[in-house]
Amino acid sequence: MKKLAIITARGGSKRIPRKNIKDFCKKPILAYSIEAALGSGIFDRVMVSTDDEEIAFVAEKYGAEIPFLRSRGTSGDFATTNDVLLEVLKEYQVRGECFETACCIYPTAPFVTAARLREAMEMLQKSDADTLIPVVSFSYPPQRAMLIRDGRLEFEYPQYLDSRSQDLEPHYHDAGQFYIFRTEAFLKNKRLMVGNILPMVLSELEVQDIDNETDWKIAEMKYLLRFGEMGGSLC
Repeated sequence: MKKLAIITARGGSKRIPRKNIKDFCKKPILAYSIEAALGSGIFDRVMVSTDDEEIAFVAEKYGAEIPFLRSRGTSGDFATTNDVLLEVLKEYQVRGECFETACCIYPTAPFVTAARLREAMEMLQKSDADTLIPVVSFSYPPQRAMLIRDGRLEFEYPQYLDSRSQDLEPHYHDAGQFYIFRTEAFLKNKRLMVGNILPMVLSELEVQDIDNETDWKIAEMKYLLRFGEMGGSLC
């Protein structure tokens, strides 16, 4: 059963310029996703989908394949992850290569480990799910959310006004790191976030959105706290 790792790394980041190859704890952040995928030993191919020659150079330096560059249609600000994955899988089909399972890994996911990828792949293969998505619980119950209207605070869900936090059902959100999926189901649905989805629950220490420079610094501190020298580099 052939397996493909697809690391999505376009060159047009706006909020953090050159984000996908910016140094994170002294090496390009893209390198962490590549090393995790290669180190897992579960993929027949580890490829980076990019439109950028410099990103392609860095990716190949760390051992990933760049069999083809992205099209213009999947390189813009409005292209989705689904669009990129569809393009990659269809291009491989044109080249006579098909994969039963694929894993989309984001290029700014330094907390992803080879062990987590192996665990996730095993979980999916033992299930009847179409897709596995890592998730993390909200740090504060969304049921206690407040809105500001006309300069005043209002509870969005007043029915939970007197509820204790520990009595409310946990809510989760996408960890924004990777997705493992059966390609047949994905090519049929053309979306990851539909169908039979299996969760992998992560801790807050394993997850950090990186949308601005402050997020970047927090992520580096978390990385050092979690991995230290074991992570292969120091901040």
